[in-house]
Amino acid sequence: MTELPKQTLRVGFVGTGFIAHFHLRSMIGVRNVEVTGVYSRKAENRARLAKDVEALGIGRCRMHESLDALLCADDVDAIWILSPNYTRLDVMRALHAAVKAGRSRVFAVACEKPLARTVAEAREMLRLAEGAGLNHGYLENQVFCTPVLRGKEIIWRRAASTTGRPYLARAAEEHSGPHEPWFWQGDKQGGGVLSDMMCHSVEVARHLLTAPGAPRNSLKVKAVNGTVANLKWTRPIYADQLRERFGREVDYRNRPSEDFARATVTLEDENGNELMIEATTSWAYVGAGLRIQLELLGPEYALEYNSLGTGLKIFMSRAVAGAEGEDLVEKQNAEQGLMPILEDEAGVYGYTDENRHMVECFRKGVKPLETFEDGLAVVEILMGLYRSAEIGATLTFPAPELETYVPAVARTRA
Repeated sequence: MTELPKQTLRVGFVGTGFIAHFHLRSMIGVRNVEVTGVYSRKAENRARLAKDVEALGIGRCRMHESLDALLCADDVDAIWILSPNYTRLDVMRALHAAVKAGRSRVFAVACEKPLARTVAEAREMLRLAEGAGLNHGYLENQVFCTPVLRGKEIIWRRAASTTGRPYLARAAEEHSGPHEPWFWQGDKQGGGVLSDMMCHSVEVARHLLTAPGAPRNSLKVKAVNGTVANLKWTRPIYADQLRERFGREVDYRNRPSEDFARATVTLEDENGNELMIEATTSWAYVGAGLRIQLELLGPEYALEYNSLGTGLKIFMSRAVAGAEGEDLVEKQNAEQGLMPILEDEAGVYGYTDENRHMVECFRKGVKPLETFEDGLAVVEILMGLYRSAEIGATLTFPAPELETYVPAVARTRA
């Protein structure tokens, strides 16, 4: 039996990709934590992450040649699942088996968004975590974005308390496309941009609409309406660019996933009031970089946030030449001109406060603000949106058919 609170939470990373390094950088601002282990399939990736852990001064990270070795290490208390979508259920099954067999001392698990590719997978992720007696957290960073935390606190304390609760949340997230080939493959990722980014938008909107201290399920989903489209990447010139960049497995001439999605979600609060979420996501955005746009509206107030409306901007003329990179803002599209700068991406995007929250909850044995239950609820909404787009009609909830539903772009092809 684990004695809580733990003085220091020892975390093991499964996965070493782009998102793992975002989490790593955020850990600098988290107390009472060490990253003590890592597993991924490639030895060079494990070595790079372990080296970064040492350089950042956040622990002595051991490289493990197998997943089981990491899960059964005597210096790992909690697992962060940061590997690709199509691997996460297998990781969870292995963790469940190791804990139940008494081979693992792990007592908590956190998983990156989305929790799973389908409702069936998400439900199994939750069942496995609870079956092994694990505390579990769903890593939805936008809920912990610094402007979201501050904005929600002010709106509900000053405005909603005197004029009534908010009733409309709008969320949009757009960039020029993912970094890794598996994101572009419907069967591996679970879909396209709707699966990849709408999970952020619907959950941050749902969070903003939820009264402070109230459970997230205090808002009931009544209906969803979704639209998906291929706006850019199926055009021959861009489909060929993807193939050249990522290889033959990414074939957007013949097997595309959507690069644009729109959602309308109708909810009902505890008093029967109707609430709305409007969300759009896109991999076809051409601009400075990753753009997150949020709005929250109520009877006598409004909240607005745009991630590219930064206080710090830098201008570079045509005479300034440099290599392509993302040193100013994620998904940076230019190295010249007037460009926004995010001084602390991991902080502004919410990774620091997210990881601080998860570490403290796991150390103390407290249920986190975002759990696998929330991850399941998000996947149910996403699958409802995919189904709505496929049938061309609004889908009312509850929708039992979603239990076995797989989006068209994720179905196995003969």
